[in-house]
Amino acid sequence: MKKLKYLAILIALTFTVNTMGLFDFLKKTEDIEVQKTIGSHLEKVDYNKENWSSKDKTYWKKVMTPLQYNVTREDGTERAFTGRYWDEKRPGVYHCSACGHELFKSETKYKSGTGWPSFYDVVSKGNVKIEDDSRFGMKRTEVSCARCGAHLGHVFEDGPKPTGLRYCINSVSLIHSEDLMNKK
Repeated sequence: MKKLKYLAILIALTFTVNTMGLFDFLKKTEDIEVQKTIGSHLEKVDYNKENWSSKDKTYWKKVMTPLQYNVTREDGTERAFTGRYWDEKRPGVYHCSACGHELFKSETKYKSGTGWPSFYDVVSKGNVKIEDDSRFGMKRTEVSCARCGAHLGHVFEDGPKPTGLRYCINSVSLIHSEDLMNKK
């Protein structure tokens, strides 16, 4: 009888945890072939002339991968060490994967050990928006694209010189300039 009671509690607990999404971070990744499709909608438009602020939820869901949408439009995060660019070393510029806006230069990218692409500076302060983020009981500073509002990640004050900043950015919110050019 006790074993049945424990089994029922275990089943109820498992169901509760799954419905609450407490372990969603374990599956927040997409295979590399899906990741390579990120930014493919940018090949069809002149992304520097497009009115990105007018795009609605339906548009973004149509042109983005599920994880890219979750991260950039619902303030999610990808699992560490799984994104396409966390260990990227090619020279170039990293653009917003939603609208093509220039965000970070490869010269400012460094290995932070966190499993996400990390940069100590942005291309231009006006290209990103910085806001306080106190979700999940933590005090952080959110970084988003100033042009389209895509959630990129967070910035912390534990980075290297000369800025002392660490822009910890989700790979799915970025597209490298070479990959962007290959889509054109």
